[in-house]
Amino acid sequence: MQLPFPLAEEPDDAAREAARKLFAGEVDFLKGVVAMDGLPPDDRAEVCFAGRSNVGKSTLINALTGRKGIARASNTPGRTQEINYFTLADSHYLVDLPGYGFANAPVAVVEQWQRLLKQYLAGRVSLRRAFVLIDARHGVKPVDDEIMTLLDRAAVTFQAVLTKADKVKLKDREKVLDQVRGALAKHPAAYPELVLTSSEKGDGIATLRAIIAGLG
Repeated sequence: MQLPFPLAEEPDDAAREAARKLFAGEVDFLKGVVAMDGLPPDDRAEVCFAGRSNVGKSTLINALTGRKGIARASNTPGRTQEINYFTLADSHYLVDLPGYGFANAPVAVVEQWQRLLKQYLAGRVSLRRAFVLIDARHGVKPVDDEIMTLLDRAAVTFQAVLTKADKVKLKDREKVLDQVRGALAKHPAAYPELVLTSSEKGDGIATLRAIIAGLG
């Protein structure tokens, strides 16, 4: 019997190579957006990365693009304070969203990010998929459920990507996956496959690249 939310399969050779070529091309930081009127034209496929502070969003974007400093990684939760746009070749936007939940910032600033996040998710027609990053050591937290509910309401398909998989012992992995699957089952906008990644070891990176390349 097929498990609900199975792990995404490895791409075949052709898909892997097409995705490798896409991500080996030009990747540039375009702009940081602090208000809806600053968004670039919605003239290409767009994918965004959402996750609570310190889940490893910037590190994952760096691993996907093979460029260490393209997205600034920080140990300080809440450092990404705007919607950061990156161009991937001339066909895609990669979008790094502000971390949600705990952030080392004033309450008013956090509220402003959350408002912008809601407006962005509800109003971006070129958004093909949101990737919701979940720390594999902790599974889905209440604050992750909040962003998933937001995506349900905005009718934006989202896919759960587990980060830091190398930090979890194999014997504990299934327990975390079961917890994540149970949480996702409550969300109608959840895409029915999980991606398990480790930016440090490179696990799941080729799979995630292929998924993004296929969303053109």
